[in-house]
Amino acid sequence: LPTPFKHVLVSAFAKKPKTQEVQEGSFVVFEAETEKPDAKVKWQCNSQDIASGSKYVITADGNKHSLAISAIAKEDANVYAVIAGGSKVKFELKVISKPDAPAKALADKPEEPGVVAEPASRPSTAAPTAHDAPPAEDGHPPDTRQDLTGLFTEKPQDGEVTVGGNITFVAKVNTDSLLKKPTVKWFKGKWMDLASKCGKYLQLKETFDRNTMVHTFEMHIISAQANFAGAYRCEVSFRNKFDSCNFNLTIHEACTAEGLDIRAAFRRTSADGNEDSGELDFSTLLKKRAVHVSTEPDVDVWELLKNAPASEYEKIAFQYGITDLRGMLKRLKKMRKDEKKSVAFLKKLDPAYQVTKGHKIKLAVEVANPDVEVRWLKNGQEIQPTGRYIFENVGNMRYLTINHCSLVDDAAYCCLVGEEKCTTELFVKEPPVQLVKNLEDQMVMKGERVELECEVSEEGASVKWEKDGVELTRDESFKYRFKKDGCKHVLIINEATKEDCGHYKVKTSGGESVAEVLVQEKQLEVYQSIADLTVKAKDQAVFKCEVSDENVTGTWYKNGVEVKQDARINITHIGRIHKLTIDDVKPEDEADYTFVPDGYAFNLSAKLSFLEVKIDYVPRQDPPKIHLDCMGRTSDSTIVVVAGNKLRLDVPITGDPAPTVIWTKGEKVKQTNGHSWQDKNCMWFTEGDSRVRVETTTGHCVFTVEGAERQDEGIYSVVVRNPAGEDTADINVKVVDVPDPPQTPVILSVGEDSCVVQWDPPLFDGGQPIIGYVLERKKKQSYRWMRLNFDPYPETTYEAKRMIEGVPYEMRVYAVNSIGMSRHSPASQPFVPVAPTSEPTGLCVQDVSDTSISLKWRAPERIGSAELEGYGVEYCKEGTDEWIPAIQGLTERTSLIIRDLTTGDKLQFRVRAYNMAGPSAPATLAQPITIREIMQRPKIWLPRYLRQTLIKKVGDTVNIVIPFQGKPRPKVTWSKDGEHLDPTFASVRNSDGDTILFIRKTERKHSGKYDLQVQIENVEDTASVNLQIVDLPGSPEALKIMDVWGFNVALEWKPPKDNGNCEITGYRIQKADKKTMEWYTVFDQYRRTHCVVSDLIMGNEYIFRIFAINPVGLSPEPCNTKDSVFIQKTGIAYRPPTYKGHDFSEPKVTWYKNKVDISNEAKYRMLSKHGVLTLEIRKPCPFDGGVYTCKAVNDSGEDTVECKLEVRRKYPAWW
Repeated sequence: LPTPFKHVLVSAFAKKPKTQEVQEGSFVVFEAETEKPDAKVKWQCNSQDIASGSKYVITADGNKHSLAISAIAKEDANVYAVIAGGSKVKFELKVISKPDAPAKALADKPEEPGVVAEPASRPSTAAPTAHDAPPAEDGHPPDTRQDLTGLFTEKPQDGEVTVGGNITFVAKVNTDSLLKKPTVKWFKGKWMDLASKCGKYLQLKETFDRNTMVHTFEMHIISAQANFAGAYRCEVSFRNKFDSCNFNLTIHEACTAEGLDIRAAFRRTSADGNEDSGELDFSTLLKKRAVHVSTEPDVDVWELLKNAPASEYEKIAFQYGITDLRGMLKRLKKMRKDEKKSVAFLKKLDPAYQVTKGHKIKLAVEVANPDVEVRWLKNGQEIQPTGRYIFENVGNMRYLTINHCSLVDDAAYCCLVGEEKCTTELFVKEPPVQLVKNLEDQMVMKGERVELECEVSEEGASVKWEKDGVELTRDESFKYRFKKDGCKHVLIINEATKEDCGHYKVKTSGGESVAEVLVQEKQLEVYQSIADLTVKAKDQAVFKCEVSDENVTGTWYKNGVEVKQDARINITHIGRIHKLTIDDVKPEDEADYTFVPDGYAFNLSAKLSFLEVKIDYVPRQDPPKIHLDCMGRTSDSTIVVVAGNKLRLDVPITGDPAPTVIWTKGEKVKQTNGHSWQDKNCMWFTEGDSRVRVETTTGHCVFTVEGAERQDEGIYSVVVRNPAGEDTADINVKVVDVPDPPQTPVILSVGEDSCVVQWDPPLFDGGQPIIGYVLERKKKQSYRWMRLNFDPYPETTYEAKRMIEGVPYEMRVYAVNSIGMSRHSPASQPFVPVAPTSEPTGLCVQDVSDTSISLKWRAPERIGSAELEGYGVEYCKEGTDEWIPAIQGLTERTSLIIRDLTTGDKLQFRVRAYNMAGPSAPATLAQPITIREIMQRPKIWLPRYLRQTLIKKVGDTVNIVIPFQGKPRPKVTWSKDGEHLDPTFASVRNSDGDTILFIRKTERKHSGKYDLQVQIENVEDTASVNLQIVDLPGSPEALKIMDVWGFNVALEWKPPKDNGNCEITGYRIQKADKKTMEWYTVFDQYRRTHCVVSDLIMGNEYIFRIFAINPVGLSPEPCNTKDSVFIQKTGIAYRPPTYKGHDFSEPKVTWYKNKVDISNEAKYRMLSKHGVLTLEIRKPCPFDGGVYTCKAVNDSGEDTVECKLEVRRKYPAWW
């Protein structure tokens, strides 16, 4: 047998967890191994993430991952999954009851999912024996697993059914992560799509559970036939996702009971004469039949048929009551074929096999002689055993195994044993090429190289690249290059330009992926500019700036002249930081210094000021003095330092003797004695343990803080003292930093390819005003963030564009001040760009009353990828701009009645369609509507079929619907035969536009004329309906035998008293022999009330009966003759009848129609022959109906006879 089909996908797992069955209360461990040791793995139970705890223990060791579940209960029997990257593997945990309750465990065992077969149609078959199955390799059973790819939650399973039975295959798909319903197809064999085969034997159904978001797809096979057996396939697809499942259907022959009457089995099961008439009803063979005891000897009809010539088949069939000749011949032909069995083969190859490319398949045959040699042929050429073709002999079984099937193996195969052979056909299915790694969005600068990379499931597969829907090819300029490296495919764009922006798509036979490429002009941001410096002689001057691009180089200028590096001047470029360092500053170094980035039209400038210190002679008793003017401080003595930089306060001081310096910040006191500092809490810190350092030199006191932080901000006081006095100064230090991250952004609205995002400013601006914000976005399933703006955006609301409709995105925001850029905010909630629908169409007014209006409209022409949520209806008074909702919420219907309006108001109405993106453009009426009911005359619209008499049978239901019009609502009145209609006699229901007369079960008394009156004030309209209730007629009366002569009997009778409320159309006369009492019809639809029954058999005694017939049917009871009639045999003397004498003189004959003489009209032809008068009417029509009179006059007197003629249509109108 062939290896089960599998859908090949590149998996992230080297070892997958398997379904386990454990006992209640025990412990179980599921293990998995990933291909990469750093892969992120998460476990799920029923699509919900699992976290470690007392119940679940999750461990990871390199590429080995495990899930342990303790204290297992019945509730733990669920579907679990392990996810790594884009791969998801599902497995089940089955829990069995403890041994003390085996009966309950057996009762709770679930049925096999995916197949639901009717119990009556599933045979009880024994399990196959070991020698029937092909041997497994290496002592292991063949792998029959089929891994899910994330679409199927329940797959159809193999099924068995008896011929004539029903079976159902079930597939379930979870649509939590899908935007629309997936596409499901059912196939038989390799290519046959079953959607076109639906009908009597096959039905496809689907249901959707909104609570669980699960689509259920069912395939019902009804009255299974033997040729329905074989391999089936179910495929589900949604955009670039695909999943497939194969299953087999086995059909078993029905087991016929011993002693089954073949004649009863082959009687026709259908008498309607359709195409299926005459087919064998196998279900009747399965029914349990009672044993009939027959005294006749059993006759084997099949033996008679097999030994008889073909010319005798019909005779034998009629002799033994077989009416289904076609079914009998089919069965006989099949029996003769079965007799011709193979001598060399006990079991032949199946007609066809199917295998997926890259898999292996095993063809098996069973031969009669275990020692015989077989030969295998492929397309008529003998196959030699190689590494791909393996021959095996196991007892009577012969196997051909084909490894790593490719498209060249798609061929016809034959197994030869001597001169006898059996053939089959192998179909190799090439699996669709799946995208293992999708494209990533990219944002590059102009002139840079772009590489879009994806990975497919098969090496050497062909892919197609598109840009904005246009296929890309190699051109002469070599702008686009396509690169293949195994399963990787790369699209390379050299020197990207603005024209290269767009959406790039890669397509394979099994999916597609889209990415967006943005090309930005080069813009350089300055994170830190150079600052003015004031230094003293012999000190060091450092100019430092930071730009956004670490690859940018630049040039330093001094008063417009390029600065060259020497022993005192050092120029460095490390990453994004550019430095100019001048050691041992001299007066000639005082100048304007400029940094110019290469390739950009801007520069950064700063001034270096040289401080010349003058030393004057002072007396030794000089009071201390703080010279803060030389610090270049601001007017409010504020020094700004960037967080993380060094805070260095260099205060020039004078005094003799050398003063003592004390530094104070807030309530802290810092002093130079002992090179330490002290606060009022008397806590001492050594100099090595603190970021704060105080140094005092001749003429200077330096206070240094390493790596300034926000808490270092404040007012610092310096106090200098000596015996001659003291001096104090305050220095305000402000620490500035990058701002805090903004608050989580919120999506206000979405469009077809855009969204509007809003966020709150950061809680702390870093001590500098916020310049603006930088936004980034990414696809939810991607890890690459794309920047949307390079220049800081000053507002807190931004419209992001150029997104793909239907794809989930996330947004985040950075805040920017003069110091730099903050950390990013938390990502927004995922959102999907969708466009509002187009406006509703066809808005119009259906009806207007004094307090209400009825509107209707049609759905929008374009709805988009999001589902329509409903419609909002609003109205506005003329002269105002306030739109008032007509109802709370939305309505899903396309019509609405708005009530409780004010009479006389002029209102304008509009309707908008809503979806996830919000409201559409409104559909508005052309002009305002005045709320006032319009007077309309009453009018009854009598249906055409009610304009003639309505005929119904007794017991039928009468439901007469008559529409009418009129405003205000008219008064409706029903009457019967001039009297008011009693509600107990018939039910009446009235509405605004119609009235219904309903009689549940009609009787004869319901016949009559029904009048309908519709009245508004003094204006009315009327209509009438004639109802005739008909029934079966009564029996004829007074049936008499008038005369008997020869083989003839003359009968005469009277019409029935009850004609069933309709005309008697004829009579049925029957005769019966008193010996058998079997009735035979002599005349049917006989119109007269007398007849002559002829061709009676001499010597038999007869009785007669008559039924009356009307359009409803036969009378329930016949009228029988009281006496019987005996037909005399020959030889009995005949006694001639006596006749009264008549005057045979020819009279004068005149014909009248409705008492008008018609003798001279050409339409009529009058004949008289041997006393028989005949009137012929040429081409009668309904106008010729009437009472015709024939008048004969002679000398003895006169006589007249009348008859009524009614010319009817071929069939009654109500028939």
